Amino acid sequence: MTRGVPAGEGGSRDGPTAPLIRVPQAGPQPAGDLGTAGPASAGGPVTADAAPAGGRSRATERRLPRWLRRALIVVLAIALAGALAFAGLMLATPSVSTAPLLAQAFDRAHGAPYPGPLVPERFAAALVATEDHRFYSEPGVDPMMLYTPRGSGPGAQAEQVILGIKLDLSYSKTQILRLYTDVAYFGHGYFGLARASCGYFGVTPAGLTWPQAALLAGLVQAPSADNPVAHFTVARAREAHVLGRLVATGTLTQAQAARAYRAPLHLIGDPGAGCVAR
Repeated sequence: MTRGVPAGEGGSRDGPTAPLIRVPQAGPQPAGDLGTAGPASAGGPVTADAAPAGGRSRATERRLPRWLRRALIVVLAIALAGALAFAGLMLATPSVSTAPLLAQAFDRAHGAPYPGPLVPERFAAALVATEDHRFYSEPGVDPMMLYTPRGSGPGAQAEQVILGIKLDLSYSKTQILRLYTDVAYFGHGYFGLARASCGYFGVTPAGLTWPQAALLAGLVQAPSADNPVAHFTVARAREAHVLGRLVATGTLTQAQAARAYRAPLHLIGDPGAGCVAR
């Protein structure tokens, strides 16, 4: 019999040896075993940004609703059409650079002085209060005194609006008021503020009292019907209306307006000897 050789002392070569290949054992393997290839490793790692089931991405989910997108398109189309229409009307309407020349020709044709005097504060306040209390705060004025509408209907009205905007952009409020009062008709044959002031009261525009300024401002809408020489009671009603508007706009108090209405007008109906309409 042969004696066994202890391990580590050069034992027999034909003894049992450790296997060179590890055979995987049956049964579940740990999820983190690098030696195991699972279904997730076949197509690369799964990240948090992967598309959800159904193929819809987050960008698709964040898109605006269809109805909102359509509404925005409609609004933009309307805005573009409006801008194009406004630009077309600005080009199609006459230039307002000739406004002073038109006023001069009008006054010469009616025997009125041009240019007329600067519009005094009292008459300006009365006119603005009764005709357009937003005159100083909003663009646009009534251009019909200088530019006769070409036809009627929405097209002519739009043209007048554009002309008013052009005047407002080209001239100061003071200049516009002066152009307006230079050509305005005040009844009884009086064209322009200077002639009306001298003709009705025998004073220049700068000398108008509050009741006189209110009465003249009230004549602009219907100068023949409200003529104080021929229709004194109607003219006084218009004066009261203008004084009420001055109270509403804060220019006068109720007590001041009441005193103005009771004050004498000194209506003469013809130019005074010392009044020069210029």
